[in-house]
Amino acid sequence: MAKTKKAKVKKTPKEKAKKAGKVMLIILLVIALIVGILAIVNTVIVKSERSFVDSIKTVGYDEQLAPELDSDGNYTFTTDRDFKVVQLTDVHIGSGFMSGKKDTMAINAVAAMVTAEKPDLVVVTGDVAYPVPFQSGTFNNKPGAVTFAELMEKLGVYWCVVFGNHDTEAYSYFSREDIAKVYSDKEKYPHCLFRSGDEAVDGVGNYIINVKNSKGKITQSLFMFDSHSYTDNDYFGIMWKYDAIHKNQIDWYNASLKKLADKNGGVTPKSLAFFHIPPLEMREAYYEYRDAGFKDTDDVKYVYGKAGEHDLVVFSSAKNNGLVDAFLGSKSMQGIFFGHDHVNNISLDYKGLKMTYGYSVDYLAYTGISKFGLQRGCTIINVKTDGSFDYHGENYYQDKYVSPQTKETVDLENEYGADSEHSLNPLASRDEEEQG
Repeated sequence: MAKTKKAKVKKTPKEKAKKAGKVMLIILLVIALIVGILAIVNTVIVKSERSFVDSIKTVGYDEQLAPELDSDGNYTFTTDRDFKVVQLTDVHIGSGFMSGKKDTMAINAVAAMVTAEKPDLVVVTGDVAYPVPFQSGTFNNKPGAVTFAELMEKLGVYWCVVFGNHDTEAYSYFSREDIAKVYSDKEKYPHCLFRSGDEAVDGVGNYIINVKNSKGKITQSLFMFDSHSYTDNDYFGIMWKYDAIHKNQIDWYNASLKKLADKNGGVTPKSLAFFHIPPLEMREAYYEYRDAGFKDTDDVKYVYGKAGEHDLVVFSSAKNNGLVDAFLGSKSMQGIFFGHDHVNNISLDYKGLKMTYGYSVDYLAYTGISKFGLQRGCTIINVKTDGSFDYHGENYYQDKYVSPQTKETVDLENEYGADSEHSLNPLASRDEEEQG
């Protein structure tokens, strides 16, 4: 007898909705479980990083300068000797499950350099944190900022910071204003000289740090600028459309110079500027130097270093709001220091204005960069008592920086140090640069 086929019972819309709801609930539970596990792992990573920070020794100063707030709210150092600044840039602390080891390497590098140099001030030109999830394993940008602040306080050095594009990404948990509150907490971080700046001026963190002598004359003004992040709807930076310092920030600089001159007996103090994204003139100056066969031109003179980035080489904004023209016209600005491009450490003299890439710290952002050391280090800036300055780049992989403070740092150097081909090489010579 032939078997009869059972009629297929169609599910009612209510039953279909109920099944879809169960599937959605399972998916949400799985996502919640993964997020929960990652949160626990990231918490462990952050605790490990903070434990490593706790193992670092405080820098031993013979006579440390301490700044005071002046009547205009600017931190001011008073000294009759040279004033030493160390520029760090692109530290890139991810504080996530994918970046723990490299974060510790970055922390170690900062500690070693600051300990060896014993600066009066450390200026960090952006990208302290690196909350890029596919490399760090987190969207959370606050732990990296806090870990770095804890490190600097443990070192006991005065320091300040300007924001970079990665410090507060569009997808990060916390905004510039949120991270500014972290750096502005004087109870937790008394050595941090960051200020949010005038709310009427674009950006977060436009402020001044002055150096004056015992007679009350300001010998140098250090200007910090927020160079912002992305522009032209490139919210995630995937098209490399970077912003530039805005017009009202330039107006703030000019107005501040006039105010400083009035306070300085009519004498405009010399100044230096620190920000993250290089100006368009840096790209134009480098191209002019390169197109001249790596030879000096009337407007561009080579100072030191090398440009190691590919393609555009200088990843500046395409916008020009007149910043460098204002600096040149001020007769005050002597040099500008920035970061952003991690394997550029070149310094050029453009019409008398020194334009300099700081050596990066980055162990995380570029593929394989943790084992390449030629570009890693800091910039040493010595401000003279007459307002002039000299400066040079310092590669991290030198004997002066390889005196680890703990056994763990020895292990890190042995396991993760720069490859032997590049680890102790000095800067590229002028001849090497001319050969391209």
